[in-house]
Amino acid sequence: MQAFTLPDFYLPHPARLNPNLERTRDHSAAWARKMGMLDSPKPGGGVVWTEAALEKMDYALMCAYTHPDCDGDALDLITDWYVWVFFFDDHFLEQFKYSRDLKGAKAYLDHLELFMTAGDASPPEPTNPAEEGLRDLWRRTVPSMSDGWRRRFTTVTHNLMVESMWELGNIELGRVANPIEYVQMRRRVGGAPWSAGLVEYAVGAEVPDAVAALRPMQLLSDTFSDAVHLRNDLFSYQREVEEEGENSNAVLVFERFLGCSTQQAADLVNELLTSRLHQFENTALVEVPALLAEHGVPPHEQLGVAAYVKGLQDWQSGGHEWHAVSSRYMNEEAATGTSVLGGPSGFGTSANRMFSPAATGLRRRRQQFTHRPFEPVGHLPLPDFPMPYAVRTSPHIDESRRYAVGWARDMGMFDDGVWDERRFVGFDFAHCAAMIHADASRDQLNLTSDWLAWGTYGDDYFPLVFGAARNIPAAKLCNERLSLFMPLDGGATPDPTNPIERGLRDLWRRTAGPMAVGARQEFRKAVEDMTESWVWEVFNQAQHRVPDPVDYIEMRRRTFGSDMTMSLNRLAHWSSVPREIYQTSVVREMETAAQDYACFTNDLFSYQKEVEYEGEVHNIVLVVENFLEVDRITARDVVAKLMTARMEQFGQIVENDLPAMFEDLDLDEEVRAILTRHADGLKEWMSGILEWHRKCVRYVEAELKRTRASAVPDLGTSALRVRGASAPGVFGVGRPGLAVSGAGLPGALRPGAPAGGPPVGAVPSTPVGAVPSGPAVTTPSAPVGAVPSGPAVTTPSAPVGAVPSGPVVTGPSTDVPSSGGPVVATVSAPEGKRAIGVPTGLGTSAVRVRPQEPKVSAR
Repeated sequence: MQAFTLPDFYLPHPARLNPNLERTRDHSAAWARKMGMLDSPKPGGGVVWTEAALEKMDYALMCAYTHPDCDGDALDLITDWYVWVFFFDDHFLEQFKYSRDLKGAKAYLDHLELFMTAGDASPPEPTNPAEEGLRDLWRRTVPSMSDGWRRRFTTVTHNLMVESMWELGNIELGRVANPIEYVQMRRRVGGAPWSAGLVEYAVGAEVPDAVAALRPMQLLSDTFSDAVHLRNDLFSYQREVEEEGENSNAVLVFERFLGCSTQQAADLVNELLTSRLHQFENTALVEVPALLAEHGVPPHEQLGVAAYVKGLQDWQSGGHEWHAVSSRYMNEEAATGTSVLGGPSGFGTSANRMFSPAATGLRRRRQQFTHRPFEPVGHLPLPDFPMPYAVRTSPHIDESRRYAVGWARDMGMFDDGVWDERRFVGFDFAHCAAMIHADASRDQLNLTSDWLAWGTYGDDYFPLVFGAARNIPAAKLCNERLSLFMPLDGGATPDPTNPIERGLRDLWRRTAGPMAVGARQEFRKAVEDMTESWVWEVFNQAQHRVPDPVDYIEMRRRTFGSDMTMSLNRLAHWSSVPREIYQTSVVREMETAAQDYACFTNDLFSYQKEVEYEGEVHNIVLVVENFLEVDRITARDVVAKLMTARMEQFGQIVENDLPAMFEDLDLDEEVRAILTRHADGLKEWMSGILEWHRKCVRYVEAELKRTRASAVPDLGTSALRVRGASAPGVFGVGRPGLAVSGAGLPGALRPGAPAGGPPVGAVPSTPVGAVPSGPAVTTPSAPVGAVPSGPAVTTPSAPVGAVPSGPVVTGPSTDVPSSGGPVVATVSAPEGKRAIGVPTGLGTSAVRVRPQEPKVSAR
């Protein structure tokens, strides 16, 4: 009996069959026999594969479906690759997964990798069929491909082999991965990126090196891979989980994480599969053509990319067809997709499933594009936040607060209507910097605070100037120009035309100047990735599209600036730590677990501000609401559970996996100390970000109402005129911006997210440049909600920048001058929890759209 009923799959492309199938069947059986795969012994007796078993699995049929247009010789070679990879998986399983022989497994994989040679290098003599097969396939494939393809294919083959240790480690611990970890690790170990490389060979066209590493092309590979793996997990659940005792399966991951039935988990996995296919289509039809045009890719290479995309589509439909008929999988009720949209075969059944909401993909598409912006959602009660790490604060915080105001003023951040000085003081970037970089010198802390201010300003600027106007071309041009202010040779830059350019020019000089050339290149790429993510948000806003969950989480790390933060940490030790160490699954998972915790912290605090007041779609709570079709409280609980899982994973890595990696790689004491300090820095980064949100007034409902009521409709229009855009109808604002970790260099938090830095961008609530006077409002317990700052910096022209008059508000850590008017509000916390005050963001257009008091929806 099957473990669950297979869902209706979204199959937009019909499967086709290569006419060379029969010759390839004969060839693949002979090749497997020649490589020794049909008499390779199991440790406990018997053989890994028999000829009958290989015939029954019929990998030639799979390749004939997944590569329907290639010639016979190409189909033979590709089929041999798949025979090899499935043999490797089963051989590794028999040799090591059952015995839990971790050391033997590592030695096996290390030796296997020696058969992927470069140039004229010769491989060693093979000692088993997996090595024999890889040596033969490498010799037959690589000479006909470019060096760029060989490097990319070597990387994905390495990942496929080496990350098998991750699966083995989880089996040893009896541990089921959390959903985020599973998707990104499955992409490395599952083999689909490797399959995408073979698609290039099959269609006779390589992805041009000039664009291969850029987001749209990488996203094609990622969405293709995720869909392939999720589909495989649905078909293979019974064999892997119930028969082989494996725990790396998406159905099991969802089942355990959500505490739901196997059938419910399977249906959710299918929903995610459909969402990833929709993301693939959106990327292929919208983003890739624009990318090719922007980079001037020649017509013949554009045709090659089109053939590659078509090859990936063929693989999806053909892969499903093979899963539906192969003896390797659970497929009693599988659709055998001869119809365009898929559905069960048999008289009278195709019409029912062919046009079901799931099979057509319409239900998932409807969910993504029918969100109502500015819906009154009310305050989102905050969950308990797991935080085992203490908060420390730099002794230079007051000096940095005074300095920060002057720097922002000098950069012109109070001149374009995006911010005014009062609002900037309330953001208190220095407070965030002082917690995430507690051991910094005064100059380092100032630099960290400035990066936070700059990233936050940029994240506010883009939605304000380009987002509401849906002006994607202007956003792209603005972003492209930013690279001119990061010269690799330290040379001259153009004259800046706005505060983003002016601030970046100053920060680049202060940060990148001491770096080696290679480090400078890597750092500039990290900054470019962050600023490009601002354009991604504008693009989604223009499409009115709630992001796909996987794409959102991965891009959120960029928009939050946390990817840039990690880059700065690495660059501080450019010459001490080998680059490949940072690419290990241990370090990568440690960093992304911390990043996700920080990003989700911001999204929970900013939910009402972003969804109700700004009309945003970039919030993990909303994304979960939309994907699971649940109310906001249920979505909040799922996000909180994800945060807990990521925090637990972070702790597991720091306590166990990191020390084990030190031993496995035989790292010297200096490298071990650097990586240990990096882990300690991430602890303070997470705790500091959480504490900043608790003390900041940005997200309190009373402050949101006050800001909306006093919004100035004309703010920001001068910035619009710089780029020729029309004034936006929505004052969108971002989240916090940058962060730095213990390396002594600033790290960027997402522009507009709180990853380590204070919030970004709120629309000024008073005339630009005016500093409100009057006492600030405080809570009895002090600084929660108090507007931070040390003495303000004054300007010659008075009251702009003048220290606000009125009583000084005293908090446990610092004295905070008031900025006038009730800037602070308090929030009633759930029983047993502390009240949290937070600064408000923007969303002033919501005032004009819906001036009435918000009502909490029934959701």
